[in-house]
Amino acid sequence: MSHVFCRRLLSVALLVFLFASPAVAKIQGKNVKAVSLRSVHKFAPAQGNTAEKQERSPEDTRAALNELKRKLAAESQPAPSYTAATIATPVLNISGKQPVSYAAATENPAKLKRKLSCRSAYIMDAKTGQVLYDRNADRPGQPASTIKVLTGLIAIEKLDGKEMVKASAYAANMPASKIHLRKGVFYLAADLINAVLLASANDASVALAEKLAGSEKAFARLMTKKAEALGARNTICKSANGLTKPGQQTTARDLATVFNRAMHNPEFAELMAATKMRNSDGKLVRSHNRALWTLDGAVGGKTGYTNAAGKTYVGKFKRGNQIIIVSLLGSSSMWTDVATLVEHGFARQEMASRLPGKGADGVRVSRVEQENMAKEHLQYAMLTGENKKDKL
Repeated sequence: MSHVFCRRLLSVALLVFLFASPAVAKIQGKNVKAVSLRSVHKFAPAQGNTAEKQERSPEDTRAALNELKRKLAAESQPAPSYTAATIATPVLNISGKQPVSYAAATENPAKLKRKLSCRSAYIMDAKTGQVLYDRNADRPGQPASTIKVLTGLIAIEKLDGKEMVKASAYAANMPASKIHLRKGVFYLAADLINAVLLASANDASVALAEKLAGSEKAFARLMTKKAEALGARNTICKSANGLTKPGQQTTARDLATVFNRAMHNPEFAELMAATKMRNSDGKLVRSHNRALWTLDGAVGGKTGYTNAAGKTYVGKFKRGNQIIIVSLLGSSSMWTDVATLVEHGFARQEMASRLPGKGADGVRVSRVEQENMAKEHLQYAMLTGENKKDKL
């Protein structure tokens, strides 16, 4: 038995003796009367500022002894080990009202899949490229108007906004969505680019394509090469506006990759963030990207729809230092899917950032907590088949 434990045991025995006997005890040769140890914060009016004395009941004595034993037992336990990792801060659930832990906000992959109506979906960390979610991300599908990301980006890079673009009969006869260009009329390139990226105008897309490459077919080949240069490996363009064409395809992964790179262009990013823009003729063009005014952190995105493609989407979202890209193809409930994926993406990114060596707020967690976080992340990666090259 250690000397420390013996001393503590003697202290307990001494207190028991003092509390148990109202008589006078002899300590170091002196007579000491056992008195109550309870602090009294009231002063008796009749005694001036003299503390009121109260006898301790047997129940109070037992409670004091139990408290002393608890403290002594706690002191005898070894101090916990800590690391520099940081405990995860709460994130908001999809309603934005009640805080939940990052683990609770991160859906089980099978459960998340049942919630989504889209055929394929992809979430990536915009800064590192890390895969945060992958559902059939490499399955080809018709892109619909999301392909206009390439049309608008190429036009921004190759045309001066003040250049004039003549609308052909072919361009003017494009089906909706459109801004009703008139055959033979010249338009400012900047106005047409606004119409393509915000109002998703099919006629403006073809007019720009003909200006840049002579024909829509030639421009589509240019779009495919541009997509490949940006990192897309499974994208084949057959039109400037995304209207259904045989052989035309993209994937959720390619869409996210292209959009992430495109958003590095300041002019492109500025247009993507706008909810509306007034053209030189005074006409207002409005964005189809409802996420800009309904979802927290939306900074830009492009929608699409055709019967063959279903509803398609790609967008960028930023909350604090976290930035994600979300894309989907073949959705029937697009905005519900987008909202679900956005919340899941931020929760997954939060989890990844809180693994060992990633914390930054100075809050320390025990090794047990750190190990639980790592196990949770690994389990998720195994369930989703996440790319083995991605760092946990």
